[in-house]
Formats: sequence, C-alpha cells, structure tokens
Amino acid sequence: MPALHVCPLSRLAETVAAVRASHVLTLINAATPVPRPDGIQPERHLFIGVSDIVEAMEGHILPGEEHARQVIGFVRGWDRARPMVVHCYAGISRSTAAAYIGLCALRPDLDEFLLAERLRQAAPSATPNARLVAAADKLLGRRGRMSEAVAAIGRGVDAFEGTPFALLLDR
Repeated sequence: MPALHVCPLSRLAETVAAVRASHVLTLINAATPVPRPDGIQPERHLFIGVSDIVEAMEGHILPGEEHARQVIGFVRGWDRARPMVVHCYAGISRSTAAAYIGLCALRPDLDEFLLAERLRQAAPSATPNARLVAAADKLLGRRGRMSEAVAAIGRGVDAFEGTPFALLLDR
C-alpha cells in the first residue's frame, strides 16, 4: 500500500529500513550532511537545501516556489511500488509540509481540509512550514485552500523532534 513516511533525521536510516522505502525526500539546511540510507539509489534521493523559516533571514534559504516545484515533481515521479520517506531535521515542519504537499499533489480528488486533518491525526507535533505550503498551494491551483487547511489544524504540540508516522495514499 503506497504511503509517505515522515521522520526526523535521527531516525532516517531505521525508518527507511523498517518500511523498505525506495525513495527519500530530504528537506534540510543546505550544509547539513545527510548520508544516503542503504538501499536508496542516488536518483531516488532528492536533497532540497532549505531553512525552516517563513521570512527572509540572512544566511538562510527561504522556502519558495522552486522548492515546492521540486517536492511536487519528485513525489509525482515516484512509482509508489514501495514507500517514500520524507524527512527534515526534526520531522515537524519542513517534512510535514512536504508530506502534505505530496498528498495534495497525488490526491487532487480529496479535500485539503480532510488531508490536513489526516496529517494532524497522524502527527500531533506537525507544524507544516506555511511558506512551503503556500508556494505549493499556488502551483497546484488549490486557491489558498491548502494554506487555510494548515492554518485550521494550527501549531502542533511542542516537541524536540517528531515521532515517525505514515500517511496512506489509498484513502
């Protein structure tokens, strides 16, 4: 069953192995070293160097349209035969935004608010990066509904790092 699995960097290798993932999507500060997990081919690992910010900050990379375009393209190019793991440093903001974007890209038939609620149920600490979501909202033609849905679920519970979770694509 196709699924997007989300985790923090500290749990990347174990999550990839446990779910037998074929693809990895990394959203992390550009200078952070991320060893490619065993079994993941280079062309099946997308590294997006981006900071977890919503306003420009010197020395940081602001999430934008190009990053959202990369997420959408990578997720749409995934064959879904085996799971994809999406991660950032903490597994709370950039990765949950990318997983939500992936759901919206792959399931245009489903309501944005329903998908955001699924995210909240799966991950109480999820606080998707609003800027990345807004950029994808525009690219996917969702007319602000993705951003509204993420705002509606609000900030997640405080956590140092998120607990790994899965979002199923078939329902």
